[in-house]
Amino acid sequence: MANRRVLTVMTAAAIAILTTGLVRAQQASASRLTTEDYVNIGQLYARYNLAIDTGDADGWAATFTPDGVFNANTRGHDALVQFVHDWREKRNGANRRHWNSNLVITPTPEGANGSVYLQLLDIGTRPAAATLTAIYEDRLVKAAAGWRFKSRLLHTDPAPAQ
Repeated sequence: MANRRVLTVMTAAAIAILTTGLVRAQQASASRLTTEDYVNIGQLYARYNLAIDTGDADGWAATFTPDGVFNANTRGHDALVQFVHDWREKRNGANRRHWNSNLVITPTPEGANGSVYLQLLDIGTRPAAATLTAIYEDRLVKAAAGWRFKSRLLHTDPAPAQ
């Protein structure tokens, strides 16, 4: 009887150890990205820039999840499409080009976080002139259609002191 209790306790302990190890392994693999993920996320950033710079409002909105958020105040497909129309019509967006550099992608259990520098160029002048510098702070998720922005927050650099 005592041997049976010892065996039961040992079995329960072994199951607990194995279960904990499996859970940790699953969490670790869930927060890893493949080389293909990194390439596809880089392509997402490129599609985002090209779409807004060419006025492809639907294409730009498609880089987000259906409930995606830009700058905490533009949420969902229709609002994102309208943002591009307003950008081009009211903010001279047709003469702007987005240039990104220093992309950093960090895996998370939900997908990934991204950060990238932005330089916004006015191509309506010669030579082209930088009109804004900033950093994007991104939350990315892998959807059925591929990687998408769940949220993008733009942190603009302060203007130089005059």
